[in-house]
Amino acid sequence: MESFERLHPDDVCPRARGALRAWLALQRRFVFRPLEARAALAREPDPRRILQADGAPPLASEAEVAALRASGAALVPFGSPLYPQRLARLADAPAVLLVRGDPAVLSSPAVAVVGARAATAYGRANARRFAEAFAEAGLAVVSGLATGIDGEAHAAALARGGRSLGVQACGPERVYPARHVRLAQRVAASGAVVTEFPTGTPPRAPHFPLRNRIISALSRAVLVVEARLRSGSLVTARHAADQGVDVWALPGPIGVPTSEGTNRLLADGAQPALSPEEMLAGLADAGVPLCPRSAAAPAGGAPSPAAERLLAALRDVPRSRDALCRALALAPGELAPQLLELELAGWVREDRDGRFCVISPLREPELS
Repeated sequence: MESFERLHPDDVCPRARGALRAWLALQRRFVFRPLEARAALAREPDPRRILQADGAPPLASEAEVAALRASGAALVPFGSPLYPQRLARLADAPAVLLVRGDPAVLSSPAVAVVGARAATAYGRANARRFAEAFAEAGLAVVSGLATGIDGEAHAAALARGGRSLGVQACGPERVYPARHVRLAQRVAASGAVVTEFPTGTPPRAPHFPLRNRIISALSRAVLVVEARLRSGSLVTARHAADQGVDVWALPGPIGVPTSEGTNRLLADGAQPALSPEEMLAGLADAGVPLCPRSAAAPAGGAPSPAAERLLAALRDVPRSRDALCRALALAPGELAPQLLELELAGWVREDRDGRFCVISPLREPELS
């Protein structure tokens, strides 16, 4: 079968459409049997023949193509030049990646920042600190789009004008948690959101360990910021160690549950992440290419005058939507698009308590 770099559901070329339906059928048949799929593809690169040998229909339905179109994702098949080599080397590499954004970013130098969903203030602050430094060093920041450490890492990288990669444990049309829909849109706009799971797949517990092996494989190093002794972040660290990816851990106070996992990683030989500068020096020594650049304004550019007025109202104190409506004498319908503009551009974020705060303030004009 003819090979394609990526396959779009909008492509009307009969050969491309046939290839897309074949790869989608292979994905759904083997998504939970990646070892078998990877071995089969090593013997036979044509997904139709693999499916026929397995006694399965060789083509997905047009309804599945329509579902992929609705998700906004493109399909990158195993063997494509756009399929990241660091992932392709795995014995259980996914047969298919569904990508929103730029698939080329999947092969860029990247560092994973992962950790607890119920993160502490200490963990959140350090996730932001390290992710900002990675973005300013030209590294993409990989994480799982979860609440807590993941969300902080993604948002911090974007706030510095960097690129981020989000790896999902569900179908491409979903975002889990739903509160990160806007964050996922921003991640896809600057980098990519990727999943191995077919459309319609819900975010179930067994999917997350599979997702975690992709997070580590796309990365040149994994930083665990906070983790309990039994957590998905430690699963990611184990995958990294098995894949030959360096594991770093942030030391934490003894007796704090969210630091027990990271302190255990340190006791087991992980490298201590004592500062972003020290970690970046270690990455450079390990041959990770760095492209330092000056801190940039968020990718969305300067806010509109109305959004700038909203930003000024948040500069001194975080506020809820209701408080912003009162302070600015705005109706909720007037406030919503201004908030969305600032969030998508990386100027503000919504905290867990529902209040908005500034994460990238406008620079004051220099005095001459």
